[in-house]
Amino acid sequence: MAKVARSLDMMRRRADFVAATKAGVKVGGPLISLQLRDRAAPDQRPRVGFTATKRIGGAVERNRMKRRLRAAAGEALAGEARAGCDYVLVARRAVLDAGFDRLLRDLSEQLRRAHGKADGGRDAGRAERRRESGR
Repeated sequence: MAKVARSLDMMRRRADFVAATKAGVKVGGPLISLQLRDRAAPDQRPRVGFTATKRIGGAVERNRMKRRLRAAAGEALAGEARAGCDYVLVARRAVLDAGFDRLLRDLSEQLRRAHGKADGGRDAGRAERRRESGR
């Protein structure tokens, strides 16, 4: 299996995925749903996990989605991931057809919004979009 990035560890245990779902910050987007859980362990490296449910396609399609997410996470999370945090990327069906640059943009947007929520703010992405649109 390919490495995601040298600075990220892979999540493998189901309990870690469940903990991110229950206690984490959730941010949805058109391509990816991101779950962020702060483990309160700043001395540990960030971890990333990938999910593609059976509802969105067969095994071949799900594996292709996860490969694309791994490649995008290797680029986007490498510089923006916080130490001691778990990131779970949940694929949506649109991941198969989207261009890689759009996948990277969507993941970066989800990260920015999730970090804003984790820091105690409301949806940081929504406030910034309002400022940009003039509302």
